Amino acid sequence: VGGAHNKTIASLHMDSWRTEMIAEINRINQVLPNTPADEKTESIKRWVDSVIDGMDHYKAEHHRYVKEAVTLLELALWKAKLAEKDENFAEGRTKKVKVDAESVRKEKRVTCGADTVI
Repeated sequence: VGGAHNKTIASLHMDSWRTEMIAEINRINQVLPNTPADEKTESIKRWVDSVIDGMDHYKAEHHRYVKEAVTLLELALWKAKLAEKDENFAEGRTKKVKVDAESVRKEKRVTCGADTVI
C-alpha cells in the first residue's frame, strides 16, 4: 500500500477498518500468483471492486457516526442554551416573568436558541 492509498486508509475512523482494508488490499498478492493467466484480469477486477466496496462501506459508516455526533452536539448546545435562559428567569419573580420564561422556553424549542446552525 503506497502513496495516496496510505492517506485514504489512514483516514478511516477505526483501527479495525484500517486493518481490514489493508488486509483486503494485500490479498491480491496472495491470490494473483496462484491464479491461472487467463483468469488474472477477472480476478483483479473482482479484487478492485471488493476494495472499492469496502471503502464505500466504511465511508458510509463514518458519515453515519459524524451525523450522530453532530446531532448529539446540537442537542447539548440546545440544552445548554435553554438552561442559560432559565437561569435568567430565576425563582422568586412574578407570575408574568414565569409565563415569559415558559414562552421563551417554547420558542427556544423551535429555534433552538442558536445563533449558528451546524
